[in-house]
Amino acid sequence: MEYSADQEREMQEHHHRGHRRSAGTGAPDGSPSSATCNPIRTACGMVRSLMPSFFSRGPPLPLPLPPLPPARVHQVWPGRNVFFLDGRVICGPDPRGLILSSMALLLSEWIFLARVIDSSSPHRILIPASSSLILLAAATASLLLAATSDPGIIPRNQASPSSEEDGASAARFVAVNGVVRLKFCETCKIHRPPRSSHCAVCDNCVDKFDHHCPWISQCIGLRNYRFYMLLLCSALAFYTFMFAFTVRRIRTKMDNTSAGVFSLATTLPESFVLAAFSFMTICALGCLLAFHAFLVAKNTLNKRLLLIYMVQW
Repeated sequence: MEYSADQEREMQEHHHRGHRRSAGTGAPDGSPSSATCNPIRTACGMVRSLMPSFFSRGPPLPLPLPPLPPARVHQVWPGRNVFFLDGRVICGPDPRGLILSSMALLLSEWIFLARVIDSSSPHRILIPASSSLILLAAATASLLLAATSDPGIIPRNQASPSSEEDGASAARFVAVNGVVRLKFCETCKIHRPPRSSHCAVCDNCVDKFDHHCPWISQCIGLRNYRFYMLLLCSALAFYTFMFAFTVRRIRTKMDNTSAGVFSLATTLPESFVLAAFSFMTICALGCLLAFHAFLVAKNTLNKRLLLIYMVQW
């Protein structure tokens, strides 16, 4: 059969279109092979999304961190105090005074037991040793209570208003049995109650601040003033007992040996040193206890009394 030129050209174009369709990338969308590939691709995507991050091409996802516990007060304390036992014990910034006071008490007791007490008979050891140990325990306990107790620290104002708002840095006046002036502390950002003051050593405002005692390395205020007075009384009783018994021991030794003071000082140097140290401590503690008894009787504080005399001078 013979075809015209137009028919031959149309048949060739139809043949080329069929060849390109068979060499294509895939079947049409409606073909059975396309319907089979779509579920396979979906399943592969789901498996890939469920696989761990280290099988993926991207960087590993960071693990969620556990929530941090809230900070305790002593961990963010703005002052210079030192805390122990998870914030249950508070001390001053410089412990050297407390260490010296503790060593003085313990060393005095050791010299008394080792060098002063007459060990010739048991009944001469029991009474003075037990008495000195009881007084030492009282003095040490009151020393630790005064040095590790909160003196009455007033919390700071962390969210203080600016000084331009309502005159925040100006003094306030409160009518309580008369007009009372409340001073503003620039460091703590608070209006201090009456008889309160800011300690420059500990960097805290203390309620009824009396003074900062260097011998216990702590402020003396509202909450530990009674422990401080107990320390003065017990330490005075301890060193009075030390001095009286040591002098009696020296006097007995002088009567038995008919030796002079200077010759006996070379024989019993520890007794003379303990007697001299006890005498100086008695004088210092006696004056300090009398002064604080006067303050208690007048219902005033050391800081307030010093300010009065400074204004007068």
